[in-house]
Amino acid sequence: MKRMKKKWMMLLPTALLMALAFSTTVFAAEEEMEYVPALHATFWALVPAIVAIGLALITKEVYSSLFVGILMGGLLYSGFRFELTITHIFEDGIISVLSDSYNVGILVFLVILGTMVSLMNKAGGSAAFGQFAATRIKNRVGAQLATILLGVLIFIDDYFNCLTVGSVMRPVTDKFKVSRAKLSYLIDATAAPVCIIAPISSWAAAVTGFVEGEDGFSIFIRAIPYNFYAILTIVMMVGMVLMKTEFGKMKEHEQNAALKGDLYTTPGRPYANAKEEQISAKGSVIDLLIPIIALIICCVIGMIYTGGFFEGESFVAAFSNSDASLGLTFGSFFGLVVTIILYQIRRVLSFKECMDSIPEGFRAMVPAILILTFAWSLKAMTDSLGAKEFVAELVQSGAGAMMSFLPAIIFLVGCFLAFATGTSWGTFGILIPIVVAVFQNSDPQLMIISISACMAGAVCGDHCSPISDTTIMASAGAQCEHVNHVSTQLPYAIVAAAVSFVTYIVAGFVRSAWIALPVGIVLMVVVLFAIKNISGTLEEAGK
Repeated sequence: MKRMKKKWMMLLPTALLMALAFSTTVFAAEEEMEYVPALHATFWALVPAIVAIGLALITKEVYSSLFVGILMGGLLYSGFRFELTITHIFEDGIISVLSDSYNVGILVFLVILGTMVSLMNKAGGSAAFGQFAATRIKNRVGAQLATILLGVLIFIDDYFNCLTVGSVMRPVTDKFKVSRAKLSYLIDATAAPVCIIAPISSWAAAVTGFVEGEDGFSIFIRAIPYNFYAILTIVMMVGMVLMKTEFGKMKEHEQNAALKGDLYTTPGRPYANAKEEQISAKGSVIDLLIPIIALIICCVIGMIYTGGFFEGESFVAAFSNSDASLGLTFGSFFGLVVTIILYQIRRVLSFKECMDSIPEGFRAMVPAILILTFAWSLKAMTDSLGAKEFVAELVQSGAGAMMSFLPAIIFLVGCFLAFATGTSWGTFGILIPIVVAVFQNSDPQLMIISISACMAGAVCGDHCSPISDTTIMASAGAQCEHVNHVSTQLPYAIVAAAVSFVTYIVAGFVRSAWIALPVGIVLMVVVLFAIKNISGTLEEAGK
């Protein structure tokens, strides 16, 4: 009996080890099987973004609206299971996006830019430039045109554009009573729409990376004249400024600013009561210009460095292969170093004052960082629900019919997808490979037009979406309440989108930018005159 017992005692550990090994194998197999939610690649994949956008527009409160959208995404992904919902929201969502090196690079870039803005303000560079510009800019029209011109000149990257143009032109537009809502529109309309038609930009690099099996850069150049939304947005923006007319909610904001001196209009004015910084009396225009020029040069060098320029790649190839996040981080860091050294040499700020600007710059960027984090997390929710696959299948299923109308249809699909997800680059990644696969061997010219329609639609949706990072940064750059920016900009973007849609229908039939683009520009001018006749001018509103 004792021998039997002893034998069982020897066999028991062996059996336990075998059971443990078996269970480990089973769990490993289960881990290898990727979880796919029941609603994957269906219309429900877009519902979290639709809920977030709808709530933001209804409640005028963006933080809670974005979080409710994230929560909805977690619930749909988990099948309404509590534990999986929580782990998906935080582990796969918020923590995951904040662990992504690209996203972290963008956040570092934001903090450094915020620090540089604080430094330039403290040094008196921004104030000196405002005084300098005031002697040459005589009215509201001049202030807005100067903002547009600066936005067009800073075409390297939309993030860089939004924050730099905002910090430089805000004192000037404030002096001439341009509302913060209008300033944020001018910034936003010269950010992505300019970058997407600039061959040397982070956006050109992103687009060329999605065109597989073709010369991506050559295709990007050929697609520029067909990028109707970007071009017509610039035409519309300049036309509205010269005609001195506004419509929709923007008209209310501009009237309050021009006639009453109220730059904000609504109770949401997050920067109105900001603590005034001590400004150096030694500051001059060069204390603004040199840091900005250094920032531009350093960012260009940083981007081509990440693209392999110093390893033998050509300038164009290096820009096409660049890592925008890492390049901008490198560039902004060295731009900050140059700025601090400049201020030490000129003795406009002490070293301690320069260091104090770092937390101040960080605090100024906290609202933008928070919204960006939630927007990225919301995108992670829609991605996990298969939003890309749903839209890709939708486009592929309709590719065979109505070929001449396809660019216009692709434009609308791009608008909707970028609006719902808040990402234009993600939209490029979904639609451009599909377009290339459909038209690569059958109709190369229609492929160029359709790729441009993808880009234009993505920029349009990104321009309209309250959860877009560019829209968020335009609000931050103008120091405008975010929902005010979205609600005032949306009607303008819709007008440009409607004219672009008609122009893409024309392009699908004529297959020539030399015909379609002039038609679109003429149509836009006609629409602007119609708006002026209906809405009137700000001078007429003051009578």
